[in-house]
Amino acid sequence: MFKAFLIKYAEIGVKGKNRHLFEDALVHQIKVALKRCDGKFYVHKTQGRIFVEAESEFDFDEVVETLKQVFGISGICPVVYAEDEGFEKLAKDVVDYIDKVYPDKHKTFKVNARRARKDYPKESMEINADLGEVILNAFPEMTVDVHEPDVMMNVEIREKIYLYSEIIPGPGGMPVGTGGKGMLLLSGGIDSPVAGYMIAKRGVKIDAVYFHAPPYTSERAKQKVVDLARIVAKYTGPIYLHVINFTDVQLHIYEKCPHEELTIIMKRYMMRLAEHIAKETECLGLITGESIGQVASQTMASMVVINEVCELPVYRPLIGFDKQEIVEMSEKIGTYETSIQPFEDCCTIFVAKHPVTKPNPKYIRRHEGNLGEKMDELVKTALETEELIIVE
Repeated sequence: MFKAFLIKYAEIGVKGKNRHLFEDALVHQIKVALKRCDGKFYVHKTQGRIFVEAESEFDFDEVVETLKQVFGISGICPVVYAEDEGFEKLAKDVVDYIDKVYPDKHKTFKVNARRARKDYPKESMEINADLGEVILNAFPEMTVDVHEPDVMMNVEIREKIYLYSEIIPGPGGMPVGTGGKGMLLLSGGIDSPVAGYMIAKRGVKIDAVYFHAPPYTSERAKQKVVDLARIVAKYTGPIYLHVINFTDVQLHIYEKCPHEELTIIMKRYMMRLAEHIAKETECLGLITGESIGQVASQTMASMVVINEVCELPVYRPLIGFDKQEIVEMSEKIGTYETSIQPFEDCCTIFVAKHPVTKPNPKYIRRHEGNLGEKMDELVKTALETEELIIVE
């Protein structure tokens, strides 16, 4: 029945003179996303509206699920075309629409007409009243409710006439690519994929870095991270995943530094390496899945010490979330079941029994001095042996 979709957006509508740039970005992201679907589609914008029109057969559910993964979309409205052959034909099309979409007619309704094309012979209020009368005559069991109707019968009169009554919620946010690019520190846990999703929802293009520690972490652990990146990429578009062999760096820290400071010093080196790659790839900041107080290295004092080694800003979109909220978000976006697979990552292998929660930056810097020039060589080797995986 449905051959097209009206795409609604929210935040883009308040962008003033730059609005067209965000609209164009959203049109582009929709076109890219629909390439994953069977069928051919024509995506275009007109007078503050974006339409997706099917030019071939397509799977309705597949297209809706794909559009629900495009940031910037606030609502997806399946529409049908009404023939522009006068009001009597429009009235017939509206009655046919209600008859097919709502088998149970014991509902309240309201007609909401928008006449963008001013040469149409009836004004919006007149269309509302006349179509309301037609619907009541066709379906006596239906009643009018102008405040909270069960069915909002929308009629948009443009170059074509569109009918729709359902608005399927989209993910909201801003089109990916309108907010710059960031480097996500992606692990195999629950938090970092959610952080990537949330920062991408604000329009940020995502690259990612994963710290691999063979033989302490397996190839299956790396594949788990690739699988997580693939799920997130449904929302963000292709992710360039930089895999860093971190084993020798970690072992050197383990050998030369106090064990209660292992996690802090390890994370400082992770940030240094991630920032190096971020600068080379023109990212504007680092992104982590940290939440205040969740573990010892995520106290405010610890994060101050970790931030000390960074020149780029560090974005922590989960900073005020509790664990249950993060878990619920991971379930919503589809990463949870993959995240809980029992494959260790490098952060959990080398964790101290009693990690420091209020690290002293002076002591941390002094103990990093124990690592000597050998650490510079290890860092250089880690960067030179980086593996790049393009995840789509």
